[in-house]
Amino acid sequence: MAKKPGTNPKGEFAFFNVVYEDGSQRSNRRVPAELLGGLDGDEPARSFIMDQDREIAEKSGRPPLAIKSLDRVGAKKK
Repeated sequence: MAKKPGTNPKGEFAFFNVVYEDGSQRSNRRVPAELLGGLDGDEPARSFIMDQDREIAEKSGRPPLAIKSLDRVGAKKK
């Protein structure tokens, strides 16, 4: 059965574009919004995504890639 429009909570996740050292990019990686903010800003997102990448690498049998840059989707460039 389909959900009614507008029943999904907004602001539950923040989305990030990740660029890896080898030049590959992954778009719209989800990070729980509760991890972000405060004094650390978006830095907890890097460790969260690195943990996700480590789990994916273990399952695929490939080494995890090093993150070159991490940008929040929709944020203004500094």
